[in-house]
Amino acid sequence: MSDANTDAPKKKGKILKIILLVLGFLLFLGGGFAGGFYYAGTQISPSEEVLRLVERTNGDAAPEGGEAGAEGEPTVDENGNPIKMVKDIPETPVFQTSYYEFPDTLTTNLRGSRRFLQVGIGMSTQYDAKVIANVETHAMAIRSDFLAVISGFSEEDVAGMEGRDRLAEAMKAAVNKRLEQLEGFGGIENVFFPSFVLQ
Repeated sequence: MSDANTDAPKKKGKILKIILLVLGFLLFLGGGFAGGFYYAGTQISPSEEVLRLVERTNGDAAPEGGEAGAEGEPTVDENGNPIKMVKDIPETPVFQTSYYEFPDTLTTNLRGSRRFLQVGIGMSTQYDAKVIANVETHAMAIRSDFLAVISGFSEEDVAGMEGRDRLAEAMKAAVNKRLEQLEGFGGIENVFFPSFVLQ
């Protein structure tokens, strides 16, 4: 019976130690969270810090302390966080590209082959609309030139992407040559194949 009485205080002591350890751990953890929350509330985020440094190196932002920028607007808010400055984007001239696609496909035999090529042809220019108008005016002559160019290529010549690019370059040279003869100026910058069928 005396053994049972001595074991009870030992068990109570162990339970008390465990409770104190858990409470101490929770207190330590809560203090860490409170300290981190306080520290995070007074600091700016890394992205805001990078923005502040970039603006400072570019000379766009005033030093900290709420001083005004070049136009008299503050560069830092009441919490010391930098205010994002919106800059005007300079306008650069953008050239408009005009496209023209022949309404019908061209079909012709390839050199040294029984197979024939059927292609849809489009072209583009960044010059004014007069170039496209010239193509439309002389469409019959340009189509004839295209047939001559295509029939000069063999099946192996037009195979793959490189072959198509060579064919497009040859056709671009042909259309510009025709336009220079008839109008004094070519102006076609690219030739495209919306359809390309080898049969």
